[in-house]
Parts: sequence; C-alpha cells; structure tokens
Amino acid sequence: PEENAAPREVILTDEDIQMMQDAVLYKDEHLIVLNKPAGLATQGGSGQTRHIDMLSSALKFGYDEKPRLVHRLDRDTSGVLLLARTGRAAALLTKAFQSRETRKIYWALVAGCPVDAAGTIRFGLVKQGGMGAEKMICIHPDDIDSTPDAKRATTDFATIEKIGTRAAWLGLSPITGRTHQLRAHLAEIGCPIVGDGKYGGRGQENLGEGWGSMLGGDISRKMHLHARSIEFTHPFT
Repeated sequence: PEENAAPREVILTDEDIQMMQDAVLYKDEHLIVLNKPAGLATQGGSGQTRHIDMLSSALKFGYDEKPRLVHRLDRDTSGVLLLARTGRAAALLTKAFQSRETRKIYWALVAGCPVDAAGTIRFGLVKQGGMGAEKMICIHPDDIDSTPDAKRATTDFATIEKIGTRAAWLGLSPITGRTHQLRAHLAEIGCPIVGDGKYGGRGQENLGEGWGSMLGGDISRKMHLHARSIEFTHPFT
C-alpha cells in the first residue's frame, strides 16, 4: 500500500446501519451505550472481519469520527457495551475502567446450582499453555503467588432463581476484569454457563464434579451470559 494512502472506508449495508442504531440504549454528546448482540465480536482479531469496532461508523450521528471502544465483551456475550464519542471521553472512561470505578452486573443461566445461594469466587487465573484457542485455568487462591503469570480474580454471585438442581439463574458482579473470568469461575465451582462448550464441555450429565454446560435442544446452541447493567460516574455531567 502507498505510504500516505488514506485508511480504506468501510462500506456498511443498510441492514448493518439499522442493526447498530437499533442496539442503542442511550446516547448523549459524549458517549453511546449499546445492547450488543450475542455472536458479534467487539473488535477484530482471530479472523473476525465483522465486529462492533468496524460497524460503529454507523453511530457517528453527525460527528466526523466514529465512537471508540473503552472496554469489551466476549463475542458470545450479549448486553451493555459503552463507547466514547470523543477522544477526551475515551480517555476518561478508559481510566474509570482501569481504576475499577465502574460496577457491572451480569446475568447468567448455569447448569447445576451453586452450593451457596450467594458468595464470592476468588480463584486466580492463568492462561493455558500450548497451542489452541485462548483459555484460562483457575488457580487456588493459596497457589496464586507461586504460579507464574497467575492473576488474582474476584467474582461476587447471587442466585436469583433455581430450576430444581438442574439449572440456575445467577446475578454476577466481576470485581476484577480478567479474560473469561466469569466463564472460568463458574465452571470451576461446577456450574458452567449454559452453552459454554469451552469451559463446561459438551455433556449434559453431572459426573460428581459439576454439570456439563449443555441442557439439550436449541437452548444449548448459544452461551447464556448477558451484561445486564453498568454503573459509572459520567465523566462530564
């Protein structure tokens, strides 16, 4: 490519533009909040050519530049995603996320039911070695300091509803924001998120170490994790 060539303009279809604008939950002059659909990546990588970052040019609403990402959700997670409309807003919101001045609530449908109705999960996380898709391994809190590259991770949870012992609807609040934190933590306590084959396996049975992540039928075809809400102090107002 020529050294001074302008970045290639992404051409969006009418359907793309409509989908993105329909997903807007809140908008002001500084930021936009989306209800991200499940199955749509937040940004490029791992062969992703269609993602929120690329499609966000549908959300200029009169501005010269498209809004910028300040955090991310896994591709298969739906729900609240915050974008900044200006560079100044992006800097302030990114700082708020990094200093944990935001509070997020997620909803999850899990296989099995936690032993305690509410509690805190404190397993550390370390990236699995070797080839293959990115996956995190849980480390007992006592072993975090002696495990190379392990990071502390904390998740609060509460059971909202139980379906016998087969499944439960949980509310989750990640105190830290590690990669795949909620998915790995829930699988580690024997209650993987329904449809999460990476952390819960493909089975439906309980072999004494927690359920497999599948309930059977269409419900198991997608991961049931939803970013329900996010609380933060507006950086300008």
